[in-house]
Amino acid sequence: LPQLSVERINPQLIKAEYAVRGAIPLRAGQIAEDLRQGSRAYPFDKVVFANIGNPQSLRQAPITFFRQVLSLMELGQELKDEFVTASMLSSYPSDVVKRAKSYMDAGVNIGAYSDSNGVRIVREEVAAYIAERDGVPSSANDIFLTTGASEGISVVLEALISHDRVGIMIPIPQYPLYSATITLCNGRAVPYFLNEENSWGMSLENLDRAYTEATNSGIEVRAMAVINPGNPTGQCLDRKDMEDVIRFCAEKNIVLLADEVYQANTYNSNRPFFSFKSVLRSISECSDNVELFSFHSLSKGMLGECGRRGGYMEMTNIDASARQQLLKRVSINLCSNVAGQAMVGMMCQPPKQGDPSFPLYSQQWTAIHESLKRRALKLTDAFNSMEGIHCIAPTGAMYLFPRIYLSQSAIDAAAKANMSPDAFYCMELLERTGLCVVPGSGFGQEEGTFHFRCTFLPPEDEIDAIISSFRDFQTEWVHQYGI
Repeated sequence: LPQLSVERINPQLIKAEYAVRGAIPLRAGQIAEDLRQGSRAYPFDKVVFANIGNPQSLRQAPITFFRQVLSLMELGQELKDEFVTASMLSSYPSDVVKRAKSYMDAGVNIGAYSDSNGVRIVREEVAAYIAERDGVPSSANDIFLTTGASEGISVVLEALISHDRVGIMIPIPQYPLYSATITLCNGRAVPYFLNEENSWGMSLENLDRAYTEATNSGIEVRAMAVINPGNPTGQCLDRKDMEDVIRFCAEKNIVLLADEVYQANTYNSNRPFFSFKSVLRSISECSDNVELFSFHSLSKGMLGECGRRGGYMEMTNIDASARQQLLKRVSINLCSNVAGQAMVGMMCQPPKQGDPSFPLYSQQWTAIHESLKRRALKLTDAFNSMEGIHCIAPTGAMYLFPRIYLSQSAIDAAAKANMSPDAFYCMELLERTGLCVVPGSGFGQEEGTFHFRCTFLPPEDEIDAIISSFRDFQTEWVHQYGI
């Protein structure tokens, strides 16, 4: 028997599931390769990967300023060559050249390791951004630069789960990074349900119920994760709900993990984004005693720089001894991607009004944001016009999470295929239309309900065709199975 086989591999790895890249996306990849090889076996000519928040894979253009700065940093020492300087730099805006040189003068070398918690100049830029955003102080000493937000979240969960009865409260529906990482660390996921009838809002009653049921069963609840704006549900939390969460964490003495990677993706002025840190600092009785980790990423917002693998986490009210151990943990991986670190600095301190690059930056940022908003609303309206589908309009993030109503006939057909009903629906959607989405069962959902997650990232000029294809599918589905 091989040393590494499914019978002998870490059982926690086998138990872990990550639906965003699960069976349906894998099948979509197979179909895409068949089409690339010239197959005509499918009733469509391409696969639309709406399963994952990967904007640039769906033709979202990168923002010029960030790429220009990185292109100069790639040259490194060549920038000091007079010929290179004269022949190349004249084509770059002066603020691009200034930013690239400021990083390199501060010792940022994208071909070399950095400090394990990230280069100092970028951590200072992040702290300045947070202070301006929240109106409260932030320190570079509280910042770790991470390989996307995912690494920071995983490192913190790994540190929290010290034995197999440690529980982490997670929202349902949730981004499966949380359930998968908790499983890998041999911890216990403690689900609290979001309220679909209240636009995926939070409820203190649900939090208390989840906490009490877990502790009564012998689980030590040590932390609570909140995703705001929500993934997969697309809601921006009401400030009152956030205050309730903070007071709940203070009362139960649990750590708060604030996943805020979609903070720039907001679409309704009546439901703005507030950071958990800003709300925490506004509650005097909790301000200094709730332990908070906050996470952000390059991969979302208007940047969509997923492949750069850049992000940060900020630590608030975290004990110095724990910080030392977390620093040791990230040092095992040496450091995060240094080009990604530089881009995190640029995300937090982009061109300002009056800078040469500002007009183009502002134009690109605004165009992407407004297009996302249009796509979100257009798809929401389309889904709500289809029989058997109900979709709550998102106020944030880059996903829709429509509810689908499935008949007993469809549920029976799914059982015959040895699939969950919503997975069966999504697989049929893929095979008939080429549209790849993720079943709600991969994120968790109330028993007896079915959903799917769909990004609204496909190019705007393709949305009408996607809607038409989906409408035809849904009509055929209802005719075949009823609702």
